Amino acid sequence: MSKIFVNIGLSLDGYMAPEGMTMENWIRPDYKDWGAKWGAMMSWVLKLQHFRENLKFGPGGETGPVNDMFRYTMERSGANIMGKRMFEQGEVAWPEEAPFHTPVYVLTHEKREPWVRPGGTTFYFVNDGPESALEQARESAGGRDVRISGGADVIQQYLNLGVIDELEIAMAPVVFGGGRRLFENLREPVPRFRIDKLVDSPTVTHLRYVRG
Repeated sequence: MSKIFVNIGLSLDGYMAPEGMTMENWIRPDYKDWGAKWGAMMSWVLKLQHFRENLKFGPGGETGPVNDMFRYTMERSGANIMGKRMFEQGEVAWPEEAPFHTPVYVLTHEKREPWVRPGGTTFYFVNDGPESALEQARESAGGRDVRISGGADVIQQYLNLGVIDELEIAMAPVVFGGGRRLFENLREPVPRFRIDKLVDSPTVTHLRYVRG
């Protein structure tokens, strides 16, 4: 059976997104310095060869263990799940060929027809809850894994459902001081994980936790 995993970037003080990173402030990256903070947390991925290939940025980029881990994450993913906030930010920021190349299920109250993008990405808008989105994602993944992409509230919903098999966290040595925390609003009993793998570089530490 396919695995359900989370794959996200995280600040050193536990935030997935800095304060001020909202659609209202999208054209104001200087507001509360959210643009610089987000850029510092995610700068590592922009340098990777596979990231550049995936977004058609041209040849070049770093190879090695971090690039191999990133490639593995993308290749294992047969479907993605995300929240409306993440989708709305991506809708204005992603290139025409969105970087998922899989079905993507968006948790939202908004009714909307599927949005087909070049390169194999289709966004489906799910109005009847996280369990329904997961069921659809599992079916469409074709035996590959299902990636929970974000944001924090969506990840928390799936942690509370007890269905997350793995956490892949890229922790950057950046302190936000505020924003959207990953581990909030969790119900008892909280999930238990153990460290499965660690890959580090000067700019980020990649941690994979598995249920156990």
